[in-house]
Amino acid sequence: MTVSYEKFDLKEVINASGRMTILGVSKVSQAVLAAQQYGGEHFFEMEDLSVKVGAYLAGLLKAEDAQVVSSASAGIAQSVAGVIGKGSLFHVYHPYAETITQREIILPKGHNVDYGTPVEVMVQQGGGKVVEAGYANVCTPEHVEMMITKETAALLYVKSHHTVQKSMLTVDEMVAVARKYDLSVIVDAAAEEDLFGYYAVGADLVIYSGAKAIEGPSAGLVVGKKSAVEWVRLQDKGIGRAMKIGKDNILGFAQAVEDYLANGSESGESMKARLAPFIEAVNQIPALQATVVQDSAGREIFRGSVKVSGEIDAKEVIRQLKTQNPAIYAREYQANNGIIEFDIRSVNQTEMMKIVQRLREILGE
Repeated sequence: MTVSYEKFDLKEVINASGRMTILGVSKVSQAVLAAQQYGGEHFFEMEDLSVKVGAYLAGLLKAEDAQVVSSASAGIAQSVAGVIGKGSLFHVYHPYAETITQREIILPKGHNVDYGTPVEVMVQQGGGKVVEAGYANVCTPEHVEMMITKETAALLYVKSHHTVQKSMLTVDEMVAVARKYDLSVIVDAAAEEDLFGYYAVGADLVIYSGAKAIEGPSAGLVVGKKSAVEWVRLQDKGIGRAMKIGKDNILGFAQAVEDYLANGSESGESMKARLAPFIEAVNQIPALQATVVQDSAGREIFRGSVKVSGEIDAKEVIRQLKTQNPAIYAREYQANNGIIEFDIRSVNQTEMMKIVQRLREILGE
């Protein structure tokens, strides 16, 4: 029997929540599937594959080097381990040894978020000790600088819609502080669409998710300065062994990067045009008021924002959307404010009308 929802008694899912790990993140193209198949059907010297695919991707991204890892989370852990060990084989084999004391990783307090797991868990997995700079609502270059000690290993900047957006220093400012003290800067840009800017302004290591904006298979990418990437690559012999990525996904991810650079993402104007009939239909349901909103982190992503009023609150609507088959997942971040957001990047017009119909049923229309 071929693979199907029915074979494993699974629900079909309409993913209107975005590129979310809990739903498998994104769909992959036929070109990516073909590259994965080629990887699955052939053998390689894995270290050679890792180095040469990394070098190829670095060339595309105008960086000194790159390393494909199993996920952006693995990228955080391995990057932290890399900047702590700085190429030491003793560190690779004894990553948590008490004799290694330069472990502090400074990040803005408003960047220490839970994105499915807390950032600090990945830092700790890499052997780092989180030091928060500033406050939840503000972090300046001076706040970062005052936390630097002889035990500081690196500065970490998390570029994400999950983080506090106001009154935070920029990546450029973080790099400027790091240069004063000869420290590395790690940028976690997992879901970001800009594959060039953060390295270009001086970050030593920049981490991307393979399956989010790039729409590749389960993978991550660490791009950056050659020496720093080599420190990360060395972790394959240490903590990275538990996070190894297969040959099929390395090649599939490389193809996804090529395709992404050639084709880009769906434009904001296209999203707004596709949202228009959905917004119009939702606004015909008396208990709902729909508008188009842009991503809170400023990305060129537009979503349907639906305000719920009446006897059923937004949290209950979200719960009921998931209960039937297909299960419908929306963005829940503003449910406590009575708002449900629908991200339609992976939703077609037929699926959008199924969402409208389900909303009518839930609200008794």
